[in-house]
Amino acid sequence: MIRCLTSFLLVLFLGCNLFAQTKDSEGVYAVLDSLVINYVGAIQQESVETKEGECDFLINSVKDSLLRQHLALSLFNYYKEAPVMGDEAVAINIYDKWFANGTLKFRGEFEALDAEMFCNLNRNTLLGMDAPKIKARKPYFGKIIVPLNGVTTVLWFYDTSCSKCKAESKLLPEFLEKNVDFPLQFVAFYAGQNRKSWRQFRRSFKVGNPDVKLVHCWDPKVDSDYLRLYGVISTPKMYMIAPEGSIIGRRLELDALQQLLPVAREINTMFDGNDKNNN
Repeated sequence: MIRCLTSFLLVLFLGCNLFAQTKDSEGVYAVLDSLVINYVGAIQQESVETKEGECDFLINSVKDSLLRQHLALSLFNYYKEAPVMGDEAVAINIYDKWFANGTLKFRGEFEALDAEMFCNLNRNTLLGMDAPKIKARKPYFGKIIVPLNGVTTVLWFYDTSCSKCKAESKLLPEFLEKNVDFPLQFVAFYAGQNRKSWRQFRRSFKVGNPDVKLVHCWDPKVDSDYLRLYGVISTPKMYMIAPEGSIIGRRLELDALQQLLPVAREINTMFDGNDKNNN
């Protein structure tokens, strides 16, 4: 069905190619952008692999070089800010297959650098990938490696000077107390360098749920390279990692975290069952 939709769109794209020979490019690009929005909406519920294949097929089918460039960039920019969690992988696939090797060019140096940075900061934490291990410091003495295998983990990067982080920090304790009914490790990873401010935050951020193990840590010298590994160029950033270490949630906010909890609970039950059978 999707391939039929693609064929239909190709007829329109071919029409755009003919139209481009006689009309202004802005009009053609506007038509193309409208088609792209309709198309990605039609395949929104498909798998990442299907979306990657469809985008490659579409880009390859447009022969006009300028229209192909515009189409590829439109698809890349859409999936770069994907409304569906995990679809950032489609943008990275477009970048790797069409731009990184020089097949297509970006319109300017800044655009190219921005795209490269986006891919480098996100390719390590796509859904289904093993979460990068980072060695952080505990509040007083010693170090800890997070996330810890064997337990579902929510990894939350925050800064005490971040207004959105402050808002989330007021809601998260109550959320974790009311909504979590299975073993979960919540790692509050401070992304700042102000020890006093961090200490004050820890005193106020408490979780009374016995199912939730709260872990505070930081890496003020960034020895772990967590900024790159988890794309922490701004805060807050929240990930969920399954007990076996794979990423099952990224770019999370409270509403998305709540929707993911039933899935995490089921994964946790299956992991516990398999662990007991292996023992």
